[in-house]
Formats: sequence, C-alpha cells, structure tokens
Amino acid sequence: MRIGGLARRTGVSERSLRYYEQEGLLSAERTPGGHRDYAEAAVARVQRIQELYAAGLCSSKIAKLLPCMRDSDGGPAATADDFLVSELTVERARIDKMIEDLQRSRSLLDGIIDHAAPAKTKIPPTLQA
Repeated sequence: MRIGGLARRTGVSERSLRYYEQEGLLSAERTPGGHRDYAEAAVARVQRIQELYAAGLCSSKIAKLLPCMRDSDGGPAATADDFLVSELTVERARIDKMIEDLQRSRSLLDGIIDHAAPAKTKIPPTLQA
C-alpha cells in the first residue's frame, strides 16, 4: 500500500511515517517509480510505534525494542530476551513515578479548590478521582 493509504488506515500523518522510516522504525519497498510500498504488516507496526510513543518512549528506545516485539499482538518475539525485560522495567518505573507525581499534584489542587471554593462550587466526592 502507498504512504497515503497507510496514513489513512493508521491515522498517522505521512510526514510521521517518513520520520519513522528515517529513524529505522518502519520500512517500505520502492516501486519502479520510487514510491513507497508498504506491506500489510506495516499497519500493525505503526500502531505499535504509536503505543510506545504514547507510553513516553523516544524513537531511539523504540528502535531498540521493536525487534523484540511481535506487531500483531505486541507480545514478545523470538528475539525477546532479558534486554527487553530490563528496558521495559525501566520504562514502567518511569511511568509509575510520573503517575505518582500527577496524583500528588491532583491531591494538592483538590485541597486548594476545597479550601478556596465557596460551598456551592465544592467538588462532590463522587467527582474526585
């Protein structure tokens, strides 16, 4: 499929797809006219890349991890090893720390809102997470 088709199917811009290729995250064959021609598996690959970016990983980290992951279900590939476990454990710890920081900030804001807001605008406990 051409780059426009992959962009439509994944919701990722053509520019981003070119960037993924430049970073070694995605590959395409070339037609005789020089156009990119992506295999069907590229859809799952782009979705996996997007998930890893959403988790806060940078492109160099993603490039290291992708060969260890299957695109179809995200499970470990035959090449997955202790490296994958180690890298993903570090990333999970980083995300856990971010969650803790955000929860602390939310708690602080809730306290300020509760103290400063008039009684009629207080946040009901059912709306506080």
